[in-house]
Amino acid sequence: MVLEDDIRGMVLNNIFNFQTKTISRSALVLGISYFLSALLALFRDRLLAGRFGAGPELDVYFAAFRIPDFVYNLLILGGFAAAFLPLFSEYFSRNKEEAWEATNHLLNAFLFFLVAISLVIFIFTPWLVRLLFPGFGPQEQALAIPLVRLLFLSPIIFGISNLLSGILHYFNRFLVFGLTPILYNLGIIFGILFLSPAFGIFGVGMGVVLGAFLHMAIQIPSARNCGFSYKPVFNLRHPALRRIFSLMMPRIFAVAAQQINLIVIVAIASTIAAGSIAIFNFSNNLQSLAVGMVGVSFAVAAFPVLSRLWSQNQKKEFLGSFYLVFRRILFLIVPLSLFLFFLRTLITSLIYKTGKFGWEDTQLTSACLGLFSLSIFAQSLIPLFVRGFFSFQDTKTPTLITVFSVVLNVVLAFFFVQTLSFSNAFSDFLSKFFNLQEAGNISVAGLPLAFSLAAIFQFILLFIFFRRKTKNVL
Repeated sequence: MVLEDDIRGMVLNNIFNFQTKTISRSALVLGISYFLSALLALFRDRLLAGRFGAGPELDVYFAAFRIPDFVYNLLILGGFAAAFLPLFSEYFSRNKEEAWEATNHLLNAFLFFLVAISLVIFIFTPWLVRLLFPGFGPQEQALAIPLVRLLFLSPIIFGISNLLSGILHYFNRFLVFGLTPILYNLGIIFGILFLSPAFGIFGVGMGVVLGAFLHMAIQIPSARNCGFSYKPVFNLRHPALRRIFSLMMPRIFAVAAQQINLIVIVAIASTIAAGSIAIFNFSNNLQSLAVGMVGVSFAVAAFPVLSRLWSQNQKKEFLGSFYLVFRRILFLIVPLSLFLFFLRTLITSLIYKTGKFGWEDTQLTSACLGLFSLSIFAQSLIPLFVRGFFSFQDTKTPTLITVFSVVLNVVLAFFFVQTLSFSNAFSDFLSKFFNLQEAGNISVAGLPLAFSLAAIFQFILLFIFFRRKTKNVL
């Protein structure tokens, strides 16, 4: 028994202290973990589709996600996560004790802001739901309000979790970080299987909060092994806070534009037909699997290396590493996007055609996946270019490009949805090409089409301005 405990302790210690040494190995670890997480996400979506169908309850769930997700992406994932790593690196290289003290000040300050923002939105949730989702009737609004309030627990938990993730990134502990989305999805699946029978869609929201807690908890032992120890210090005038806010502000504008874009898309989808929000989200989740597994994994793995190379004035090595990752992403993502495009109907049928999710829903989801596939290569390279700009502390350029692409996406979304709402040459072409003659209203297909064109536009601009920025390096 003692021997078994010792072996178990050694295994856990190896997991929590496992470090990767190269970008490719880090990307491989992240890619595998993302793939496993994506499989769980697809299983999660299949459970959601089978239990609720493409109907009002699932529309409410996906719509309710948008408001807390906006806060999470704006303040944490987009702003804090992008700024914390270079700042922590600077502090840690200078003085380790000072770095850990600054980390505690940052953690407590952001928790304070997140709790305050959550309380304000908790009060104004009814007004926000009516404003952001005009297509919802009284029943949908009554269901969305408590669900939004419940889901606002998750950004608070994720605030802690993402700071821990930044620490693990610095010390190359990508294995533990890679387990976080897996546990997050397991929490949601638990909510679908065991809580939704009693609480309905509200039970799924409870699973989301559970998943967020697991996302945080798995990283605590590894962060402690790295040297982090929590201290209840709080000083809004600490120099690290001023620095991180100055780094965050341009990025916050970019992420705000992206999140507003998603909210506008959901608002448009809520006016099309029941199930349109669910169809858009299911197809988006499928294409996001490829983007996350390849594009995001390589970008996250490369970011610490690129930041160090540029800060050490090794600019030729920086560009060599950057374009090596660029080529590897293209090599992997192009065949994967083609695979999704040509097998879109088979994939969506296998995953989603179950229970209340019928053939017409599957056809529309398949068509949306095909339209998303057109821009998967661009979506996969955008995270790398954005982190390339971050590495030489240029957050303004990608922010402006993001804002322009978001505006384009919104304009195109309105245009295509209106165009596809009645019979014309363009709608007839899409209907025949994607075999949607029996699907009825195909307006929802305008959303992924607009998204793909805007993503390609964003990639082209990032590529052009990145080349200009680095033209004098070689």
